[in-house]
Amino acid sequence: MDDMSETRPPLATISAWPSVERPIMVMCLDGWIDAGAAAAGALGALTASTQSTLVATFDSDELIDFRARRPTLRIVNGVDEQLRWPEITVHSSVNRTGRTVLTLSGPEPDMQWRRFTTEVVALASRLEVELVVGLGAFPAPVPHTRPVRLVGTSPNPELAARVGVLPASIEVPSGVQGALEVAFGEASIPAVGLWARVPHYVAAMPYPAASAALLEGLGRIAEIEVDSKALHASASVTNQQIGQLLAGSDEHTALVRQLEEQADQELMSGAADFGDLPSGDELAAELERFLRGET
Repeated sequence: MDDMSETRPPLATISAWPSVERPIMVMCLDGWIDAGAAAAGALGALTASTQSTLVATFDSDELIDFRARRPTLRIVNGVDEQLRWPEITVHSSVNRTGRTVLTLSGPEPDMQWRRFTTEVVALASRLEVELVVGLGAFPAPVPHTRPVRLVGTSPNPELAARVGVLPASIEVPSGVQGALEVAFGEASIPAVGLWARVPHYVAAMPYPAASAALLEGLGRIAEIEVDSKALHASASVTNQQIGQLLAGSDEHTALVRQLEEQADQELMSGAADFGDLPSGDELAAELERFLRGET
């Protein structure tokens, strides 16, 4: 008797198969590590300047726990007008280079990861995707006064090295994008994760400098044109606000100076040291209040 899983309908409903030209796929799924909302900001900037078409929608009932990610109800004068369900989708657009950009976005699945990754890889294979790039960001002991640096993860050592890597062996919980990277590697589709290192004391608030770094890193590795000017303008304002707050505290100024010294040493040696992470809890709380206009 056939396995019951073989009789299940696919998770993805295809809206239209697009015409493609050297397609890449960009992954950015909410719910895993995205310090400073850096990946979300980069994806927003990438998609803001181009028109996109819907390629596929994944079955939310099969993948999403709606008690954890509730639908949004729009109510106007007591009248229920619209119920919006969280969805995982693939959209297609054309970059100014002529290259097709497919974006996989939405909430990270709460269940059926193996089935989901199998279908995403099959979809990418059907569309002849040449490169998959995941976007993410993690808190790190780095200062806001230095350029944001990226690190890469990939089943392919050469592809990871093109971004830069942390020279260490670590075991960490994985998001679904990590599972997809591995699955793409097994299918011989090049895949790489771009990770921005965000100052740990601003990780809970939008940090557009990291979004700009991710967007520009995507542009380099995928050979597409990107526009990061708006992100850099926002980053300049954010850094000015942070600097204004730090100027009033000798303790916070000393903390940032220590992080600057560590970052400069790393740049010279080429190795990151995460062993002595300064506590940024107090500074983070004050920065959040300041940037909300409460101080």
